[in-house]
Order: sequence, then structure tokens, then C-alpha cells
Amino acid sequence: MNALSPPSHLPDVPVVAIVGATGVVGQALRDSLLLRKFPLRELRLLASARSAGQTLTFRDTQIPVQTLNEHSFHNVDIAFFAAGAAVSREFAPIAVAAGARVIDNSSAFRMDGDVPLIVPEANARALTPDARIIANPNCIAAILTTALAPLHARWSITRLSLATYQAASGGGAAMMEELRAGTTAALEGKDFTPQVLPHPYAFNFFSHNADVDPQTGYNGEESKVIAETRRILEQPHLPIGVTCIRVPVMRAHGIALSVRFSDHVSTESIQRAVADAPGLRLVDDRARNHFPMPSEASGQEDVLVGRIRSDLGDPSGRTITMFVVGDQLFKGAAQNAVQIAETLRDMVA
Repeated sequence: MNALSPPSHLPDVPVVAIVGATGVVGQALRDSLLLRKFPLRELRLLASARSAGQTLTFRDTQIPVQTLNEHSFHNVDIAFFAAGAAVSREFAPIAVAAGARVIDNSSAFRMDGDVPLIVPEANARALTPDARIIANPNCIAAILTTALAPLHARWSITRLSLATYQAASGGGAAMMEELRAGTTAALEGKDFTPQVLPHPYAFNFFSHNADVDPQTGYNGEESKVIAETRRILEQPHLPIGVTCIRVPVMRAHGIALSVRFSDHVSTESIQRAVADAPGLRLVDDRARNHFPMPSEASGQEDVLVGRIRSDLGDPSGRTITMFVVGDQLFKGAAQNAVQIAETLRDMVA
């Protein structure tokens, strides 16, 4: 896939396009470009025909939304895709043929061996100057491997066990609105029939709504987390157990995580590694019972890590448990994509 077009120079101030500009990840991409002060000469906003004619604000400028078509990528240097796998499979090769670098938020290319799957804090070395399509991971895999990066760099990880607590933002604008509407109805004592999710969302939680494999019992979200985490950490046979749960939180995913190492690792050394790592913020105040929360992670670039302690169920002392929370729309999607663009720009400028 990355051989569709030869490598080219990437300008210091590129022309940038966002495919799926009107969705929640498209909005988060605009926010992240601003927050990180990413230099660009022009921002091109692309979406389906039904969104054409809207205008969206960027840097105090109103930019019209254009209909995505085969001519959309003329003179584009970097194209962020945030419109689903089918759109990416159709239009990413067109963008590459036009000379653009594609950073794709969908699942379309994540397990393609010719396409790097990148979390800059964890595996920036896997990004090469000739990459034409770069995959952005699943939101949990991105948040998880950011938290694991400083540990993986220092110690040998032999097993991961995790349960996720995933917010409505992971399902897009429709799911977020269903949570709002369902909560309002519940508070008012009114009936509410869910349309997006299979179960009532307000004041409830349930297994992630991805399809379940009847043979393994794992749903699609869990399978993605396992496969993508292994690929990012470059440990193809790493044992990973995961249960993904949808919780009634608007934004920011939580992960209850147990990490087994090949040797004993102290909680103090884990805390120091987290405190010193880029992209992480240690929130681990036992005296005040203050640990990572979605309310404090939402809208933040850092992934919060805390509740770090030895697993009393492992008498060998090789297992550490912790709680991780990251903003699904930022580190779990848009911010990670912009960080990939920054890394690529520095590499090929």
C-alpha cells in the first residue's frame, strides 16, 4: 500500500485536509491542530455530500466543507482520515496517488504489514520516511500503549490483563447524543428507547456493543485491542486478557490494568517511570484517594496514570496493577494522529 507513490519532501508548512471533518473526531482534529500549534498553509475540510455547504471555524476563519471526491487531494500534503474504514479504503489510495501522506483513524489498514501502526511515545521508530499511509490505532490501544511505553522500554512485560471503561465518544456523535437524551429521560421519569445501542445507556453499563465472536466469546473491540497492542509493542505473542465495557461517561476511557513483568518491579520505580514519561501525568495520591478520573482527563492531552500498586494476587511480586484514563477524542484519536504528522514532518522535512 505504501508503494503506491514514491517518497517526497514534506513542506514545513503543509496543506492539510481532514476527511470526515464534520464528525466528532474531525472536530477533535481541528482542536488538536490548534492546541499543538501545528503549522499549515491551508486547511481543507472534506465530508459527504450531505455536509457540503456547511462552514466550520478554524483560527477565527470560516472554512466551507467540500464534498469528498477523487479530485479533493490536489496539492494536499497531509490528509487526516476520520470517516470510517470503507471511505479510507476507497479514498486513501487516491490521496496517496495525488501526492498526500495519509494518516488514517479507521481500522482499514491497522493490521496491514506494509502500513505502520504508530503511537509516537511507544513506537515512533516504526515510522519510516517513505511511509505514505500511516494507521492510527484503536482508541484503547493508543491510550494503553502510551501508558505502557516507559515500562516497556525499561522492563520485560510478559502479560497484560485489563478491563476497559469506555465512554460514549468512542461511538461518535450519535452515541453521545443518546447518552444525553437517555439521561434526561431517566431523570424526568420518562420512557426512552435506545436507537444507537442495544441497551439503555443512562445509569447503566454493559459489554461493549461490538459484535461478539461466537467461537471465542470476545467482541470485536477486544480483538482489536489485543492485535494492535501486540503490534505496537512488537510482541506478537504477548498474552493479553481484556474485557471491554461501555460506561455512561461522555468522554475519556478508563483502563484497569495489570502488568506482569519477567522480574520483580517496585511500585516506586513504576511511579518514577510514569512521572518522567512524555504524554503521561502521574495522579496517584493515596492519602486523598485521588486517582485518574474521566472528569479530569477529558479535554486533556496527557494520559493519567495512578492507583499503582503490587498485585497481592501474585506472590512472586512480578505484577503491578494501575488505573489509566485518557481522552478518547484526543490521545485515543485526533491528538495521536497530529503527533504522527509532527513526527513525520520532522523526519522528512
